[in-house]
Amino acid sequence: MMITRRNLLSQTALSAALVSISGLAARAEETAGRPGFFAAKNIAEAGYVYGLPIVMNYAVLYEFFIDKTSSQYKGPFNEIHSAANVFTYKDTAVVTPNSDTPYSMLGMDLRAEPIVISVPAIEKERYYSVQLVDGNTYNFGYIGTRATGPEAGDYLVVGPDWQGDKPQGIGKIFRSTTQFAVAIFRTQLFNPADIDNVRKIQALYRAQPLSAFLHQPAPPAAPALDFPKIDKELAKQNFFDYLDFALQFAPAAENEKEIRAQLAQIGVGPGKTFRFKELSLEKKLETVIGLKQGKDKVDAAVETAGTKINGWNISAPFGDAAHFNGDWLLRAAAAQAGIYGNNAEEAMYPMTRNAVSGEIIDAGAHAYTLTFPAGDLPPVNAFWSVTMYDSKTQLLIKNPIDRYLINSPMLPGMKKNPDGSVTIYIQHASPGPDKESNWLPAPDGPVYLVMRLYWPKKNPPSILPAGKGDWKPPGVVKV
Repeated sequence: MMITRRNLLSQTALSAALVSISGLAARAEETAGRPGFFAAKNIAEAGYVYGLPIVMNYAVLYEFFIDKTSSQYKGPFNEIHSAANVFTYKDTAVVTPNSDTPYSMLGMDLRAEPIVISVPAIEKERYYSVQLVDGNTYNFGYIGTRATGPEAGDYLVVGPDWQGDKPQGIGKIFRSTTQFAVAIFRTQLFNPADIDNVRKIQALYRAQPLSAFLHQPAPPAAPALDFPKIDKELAKQNFFDYLDFALQFAPAAENEKEIRAQLAQIGVGPGKTFRFKELSLEKKLETVIGLKQGKDKVDAAVETAGTKINGWNISAPFGDAAHFNGDWLLRAAAAQAGIYGNNAEEAMYPMTRNAVSGEIIDAGAHAYTLTFPAGDLPPVNAFWSVTMYDSKTQLLIKNPIDRYLINSPMLPGMKKNPDGSVTIYIQHASPGPDKESNWLPAPDGPVYLVMRLYWPKKNPPSILPAGKGDWKPPGVVKV
């Protein structure tokens, strides 16, 4: 799904003109144990790469579950909040949002006690999933069609410090690495007329504290928190202040101890208060340069990730803690490309800004087509889609027919070519009434396309393993 802020830290006009860096390097004093200029700058750079997903996640939690004035507000923690509609251009908290499946969202505060998630029995033909994501942006578990089957069940989500045996009636325990986590429910919508059926399913999703599930007295409530306000501008100015706040709810794993120790040298860490505005000019400069270089490193990693096939970038960057194994750059690139993306076995996300010829897809200048040969549609156990985004913002685009994607449930209403192939028309203006059923409206400018393969097949033809599978997405062709 998700939720990246592509410009979370904008290109900053460095204040190098105010201070001679060579002079700073010459002094490079280490006061109060703080490293010298260049060492501190390098730590800030590494800290940005390490902390970007954590800060991005906090920004989403704040908009969804804390800030009641936010247009993206869902409701309080530990309650499921469902939307009986798919994402549109009005939804801006998450970049590259999925517009295939109505969402139910659950922000979990696991400090006082675990949360029990209950799901109903769902027909085998309808795909659904409950993705469990912690504050480190690790996918620490799944409930759903692929992971647990279509049967009803009760599942326990626990925080990093919880100790206990599996209670009777619980199907499985999922452990978050942080004390705050989110559950993202996706329920397949077959067509607009199916929305009432989705509503009925959403009404049967349930979350409750473990004490309520066991009919026992509740433990003492967790202390109230003063959540710091965050938005795009504040995130740019106070990146490490937010990282300070979030890390107090994230006990350090063994492979985090080194980067945490480095950050502590410049005053960043749980229980610390960075306060960028109060730093000296020299310390501000080393911080700003480090953050800028960290951002450049993440941007480059996003652009070079994966395998290029017919103009599409195919990768599998999302996963659990073991998947990342301390690769903070991979984790940051995954979050920036589309925070809260699924594991490869749950969904694959080929992405492109380029036609098969290599040029940037610019719907303001040209029309394009994407053709799936007969018998060669994306191989999935659930369903597939192709979604259109504005290239700069990675957000859905307002258009005259309120269509943001073409997906497999739409195939019966689409026109096939004489040879049985299916062509999608990617352009700003309508291709004409006879082709409008196959039209994917584009912005008047560069575009960003994401193909989603839900529950991709493992046996040939398959897109798996990522970049090496024998099924390859066809290229986008300029008309």
